[in-house]
Amino acid sequence: MEPKNNLMEKITSLAKRRGFLFQSSEIYGGINACYDYGPLGVELKNNIKRAWWDTMVSCRSDIEGIDASILMHPKVWEASGHIDNFTDPLVDCKKCKRRFKEGDVLEEAREKDIKGILRCPVCGGELTKARQFNLMFKTHMGPVEDKASEIFLRPETAQGIYVNFRNVLDSTGQHIPFGIAQIGKAFRNEITPGNLTFRLREFEQMEMQYFVKPKEATKYFDEWLKKRKEWYIDLGLNRSKVRIREHKEGELAHYAKKAVDIQFEFPFGFAELEGIHNRSDYDLKQHEKFSGKDLDYVDPVTHEKYLPWIVETSGGVDRAALAFLIDAYTEVEGGRSEKKQTVHEKEVVLKLDKQLAPVKVAVLPLLRKPELKKVAMEVFEQVKGEFKAQYDETGSIGKRYRRQDEIGTPYCVTIDFETLEDKAVTVRDRDTMKQERVEIKNLVEYLKVKFGC
Repeated sequence: MEPKNNLMEKITSLAKRRGFLFQSSEIYGGINACYDYGPLGVELKNNIKRAWWDTMVSCRSDIEGIDASILMHPKVWEASGHIDNFTDPLVDCKKCKRRFKEGDVLEEAREKDIKGILRCPVCGGELTKARQFNLMFKTHMGPVEDKASEIFLRPETAQGIYVNFRNVLDSTGQHIPFGIAQIGKAFRNEITPGNLTFRLREFEQMEMQYFVKPKEATKYFDEWLKKRKEWYIDLGLNRSKVRIREHKEGELAHYAKKAVDIQFEFPFGFAELEGIHNRSDYDLKQHEKFSGKDLDYVDPVTHEKYLPWIVETSGGVDRAALAFLIDAYTEVEGGRSEKKQTVHEKEVVLKLDKQLAPVKVAVLPLLRKPELKKVAMEVFEQVKGEFKAQYDETGSIGKRYRRQDEIGTPYCVTIDFETLEDKAVTVRDRDTMKQERVEIKNLVEYLKVKFGC
């Protein structure tokens, strides 16, 4: 089995080489914990967001979507507790000078069953006493930079949902239980960013807040935990690499009655993909107090008046993309061809779920002959109207297949000399390598069936 850090290096190399990820501002030396998504990366990311939105909003009648502003009234963050409580205990190693979150050091000590005084996880040196560090980015609004113009880049999207609770309730006619969902950017001045896109300073969240009767919070918490865990597995993550971990009392955030992480086994260990939280009525109560607005819900049948409790599902687009890339990455020693003359030292196949694959179909003329290119372009024009497609005529057909395997393209469509006679193409399956002859006039419908459209 190859070292896990070696796998992370391979993922990083593939991501840069094939256009999934680029270091932000790379020509200036880059900026730490900020990444730009390239042509394939943005397709993967958008496919993840589309899958989440379809599952959480489009296919449900009890969840509404919004898109709240990144910049919010400073009072929002006072009410939410972020100004006072959104901090991480920070420790430094006196020997190697590295900096860590105290929570990460504690977690590693628990995983390795280390007792006694905490030491530097890298060099074993003595650690400083913990000091608090606020994670919010601060800026100014307007022409004058003073205390009155201070404003924050939101550290989470959830607060935009809470302050719009009444607006959504009144404008949609929803009744408890119901949810509000959004996908959007958030910003955190992380102490120890790293591991590619796992911990970023600018990242994208997929969050849903489900408003329920207080007595039903536990029931809906358990339901959403199960649903959200299965969502990742349904989209291809290996079930054996997905687990749940409940937060102990001392780990709970200031707003949480209960919190459970859905974790994935990254090359650097199990870590959070998504958090499921019972936030009680903390957030609505705080915003009611600080804004002076009534946020109570009145049951239309019983006329009971109460502040709903909230079950939150909070996942990261960037972490999900990284997890799907890692889990899909497959190396085949000696290659997959059965022909001796085409045996390779190693081939890479990115076995992404079809729903997530950045490119769905590749159209490949067997050779760069005018008569084949003409038909291939006609097929490409036909296919790209329905699916994200690529046209590739550079190199041998074997090399082109391998290039498409490496980026996770589920199907390659090859135009050969037989095509000129029978008006059919060869469709190759990425995972099985089986080839099937399909008439051009039936190709789009054939692919729709394959993709479950």
